[in-house]
Amino acid sequence: MQNPFRPGAGHMPPYMAGRKQESEQFSKLLEQDVVLKNLILTGLRGLGKTVLLETFKPMAMQTGWLWAGTDLSESTSISEESLATRLLTDLSVVLGSFVVQSIESPAIGFSQQPRSKDLALSYTTLRAIFDSTPGLVLDKLKGVLETVWPYVEAAGRKGIIFAYDEAQNLTDHAKKDQYPLSLLLDLFQSLQKKGLRYMLALVGLPTLFPKLVEARTFSERMFTVVTLRQLDRSETSEAALKPIADAKDCPIGFDVHSVERIWKVTHGYPYFVQYVCREIFDIWVQAVDGSAELPRIPMAEIVAKLDSDFFAGRWAKATDRQRALLGIIAELPNADVEFSVQEIVESPINKSAARAFSSSHVNQMLVSLAEAGLVYKNRYGRYSFAVPLLGSFILRQKAQYRPESQGIEQE
Repeated sequence: MQNPFRPGAGHMPPYMAGRKQESEQFSKLLEQDVVLKNLILTGLRGLGKTVLLETFKPMAMQTGWLWAGTDLSESTSISEESLATRLLTDLSVVLGSFVVQSIESPAIGFSQQPRSKDLALSYTTLRAIFDSTPGLVLDKLKGVLETVWPYVEAAGRKGIIFAYDEAQNLTDHAKKDQYPLSLLLDLFQSLQKKGLRYMLALVGLPTLFPKLVEARTFSERMFTVVTLRQLDRSETSEAALKPIADAKDCPIGFDVHSVERIWKVTHGYPYFVQYVCREIFDIWVQAVDGSAELPRIPMAEIVAKLDSDFFAGRWAKATDRQRALLGIIAELPNADVEFSVQEIVESPINKSAARAFSSSHVNQMLVSLAEAGLVYKNRYGRYSFAVPLLGSFILRQKAQYRPESQGIEQE
């Protein structure tokens, strides 16, 4: 039997559970005749942001939008020129098949005398427009997008969506006089004010939106923020049961008790649901011989493997002192939601420690932990874990992985 479950970075699951509300919100954005709102899709890792973005793509294309974009690497954010190259490259992919007769724009610079010439809107053409347009990088990008817009409309397209995953990597570099993040926001705001239907769809961690607002305050009015949540019990059940139900002649299946245990371990995080279900499926399929009963679910062993595959690399980034602080945070009653410096300092575990953390020390360490991608500042004075279920992992590490002490019973 082929295992239907697909835990992985951006791998499409066999069944998309939940997310109906998020899809409806995106559908409303697609109906805009004048682009007033762009999309931010945000949430912790493991919630399925990349997968959901991939489902948005056919929705957009079916309503007449062109779709451009990719992952935003750190190199894209090095300079304004790097960002411009990224945008021109992505634009050329969707417009490369467009063949037009001589672009009537002085920026193209092919000839002073108008003449008929078949011209593909390739990267070479777009770059020629960019290089020939006077002004700063922002002016040049405006020149390109304003020049090609009539041809997008003439082709019967509603507009172009520039969709970028890992958008939290975008940042400005004031010390180097490079502002690629601000450039992106200024560019799309300017084009949308002129009625050109270019839309941004940015996907990233919860630090993304505060970073945009810090760069340009008008970002608060420019975006619709869709924050992904965990699946509830019913949706988790669907994610576990539907792929097996859709498989042909599958000899195994999850009962109500098994699904409940999957929920308790994964807490509805889609990646973890796929991971745990895949492990259970592999174990059970190998045990089926026509007569044998299905074995117990070795949940403690599966969780240990998940710890090694998903958490260990992130945990390795922390120093011993940082791990001590994270251990105190994990013991807080609201550790899985949010926490403050004061709550950490005043916790009984910190007060009784041989080397208690002071407020200033906690502040400094939270900054370094944020840089390591383990926590993030979600609002003024409040922090959260940047990795789903990190608190539970830390408690397991503190207990030297004793399943009975962490409620991971065997079956």
